[in-house]
Amino acid sequence: MLNPKKERTEFNKLHKRLRRNVGSAIADFNMIEAGDKIMVCLSGGKDSYTLLDILLHLQKTAPIHFDILAVNLDQKQPGFPEHVLPEYLEKLGVAYHIIENDTYSVVKRVIPEGQTTCSLCSRLRRGSLYGYAQEQGITKIALGHHRDDILETFFLNIFFAGKLKAMPPKLLSDDGKNVVIRPLAYCKEKDIEKYSDFKQFPIIPCNLCGSQENLQRQAMKKMLENWDKNTPGRVESIFSSLQNIAPSQLADTQLFDFTGLQLDVPGNDKPDVFESDSAGLDILQ
Repeated sequence: MLNPKKERTEFNKLHKRLRRNVGSAIADFNMIEAGDKIMVCLSGGKDSYTLLDILLHLQKTAPIHFDILAVNLDQKQPGFPEHVLPEYLEKLGVAYHIIENDTYSVVKRVIPEGQTTCSLCSRLRRGSLYGYAQEQGITKIALGHHRDDILETFFLNIFFAGKLKAMPPKLLSDDGKNVVIRPLAYCKEKDIEKYSDFKQFPIIPCNLCGSQENLQRQAMKKMLENWDKNTPGRVESIFSSLQNIAPSQLADTQLFDFTGLQLDVPGNDKPDVFESDSAGLDILQ
């Protein structure tokens, strides 16, 4: 048990580290610009609480002006404590709005009992938030995904989708009408957990699916935790690789012109021996 003075010192170091990481991500990806109206999406979990808290601190010291609107989507899950977020936000004096949309009934009607609800729930939630953002003239939608979320998604796509992709720190929606930012992209989940414990945020667990877990994502989380524990530095190295990509060293013909790759020799205008069977025979004779 830390004494109060040491605990305060540890908290200050943690707070400074999170602010530095968020500030670096914002600068690296030009996430926030002067005059922006940022919609911070609050779920009631540790990540979104931390995101709002850090952005509010940065708002006070930033050299530019930007507005923050906290938004929660009330999906009408049975037993959802509707009073928690409004009371917390009013105490902070933060502008906020609660979107009421019964996506719970839709998910329960469409997804058979026992199957994972996360994918459909996420799509419905995203649609509601995107629509509200457009109505309110929001310029950026801030989500609470952190470094570990990005890496888990990266490995999920490799292992189960055959794709080399993750969660970008900044994203233009498919319809081109919303810009999504992830200011916690450089932050470790364990730092966010500690910060949330220090701040004693009023956490609201997601009970839409009861005790259901996304087993594949949980497996990725466990894998990263084991690497972090047994091979310090590996997780940091993997994340760094996402920012140090060499398309010519992979195998995607859409990203690199492998077909046009040839020796840079004067007069090298020989026809392609693989152009056709007959062409190949003529060249090889």
